[in-house]
Amino acid sequence: MNIPEVTFKCRVLNEQDEYEWKNITTQELFLDKKVVLFSLPGAFTPICSNQQLPGYEELYDQFMEIGIDEIYCVSVNDSFVMNAWFKDQGIEKVKAIPDGNGEFTFNMGMSVSKANLGFGHRSWRYAAIINNGKIEILFVEDGKVGNCDVDPYEVSDPTTVLNYLKSKKTEEEVIVNYA
Repeated sequence: MNIPEVTFKCRVLNEQDEYEWKNITTQELFLDKKVVLFSLPGAFTPICSNQQLPGYEELYDQFMEIGIDEIYCVSVNDSFVMNAWFKDQGIEKVKAIPDGNGEFTFNMGMSVSKANLGFGHRSWRYAAIINNGKIEILFVEDGKVGNCDVDPYEVSDPTTVLNYLKSKKTEEEVIVNYA
């Protein structure tokens, strides 16, 4: 399955160290790259801020060592919020993707209502390995339903994704060595 084609509205630093608007497409982000993408319900929320985002930042170099080109965090938040959250968290390696309108999330089939928390529509928590714009595997948290009373975090965590990639790499090495 291909990832949806979407243009993200981003605030990026220019050469004068000032933020300016820039449209960034999924093709720019994912074409000719092997990427780990993870999504979460919202910036500044407990699991997202205390575990998921810092966990991917902490293991970033290990992902790079096994052939991942980039790690992206997507959330149904605008670019101002995503930039402020990444700055607050001291994130320097993982890249933010602001899905302010939720278009990417909706087209991924991951949009859920979080109206019970006053969040409106947000993303269900998941991770994906995307190779040249094609989804290789999705790690979707169990129980995906709107207005869910729980916020599971067991399969989209960085350790699970990293272990999967390491096992795939080992399998590929065994096949190459066996041939």
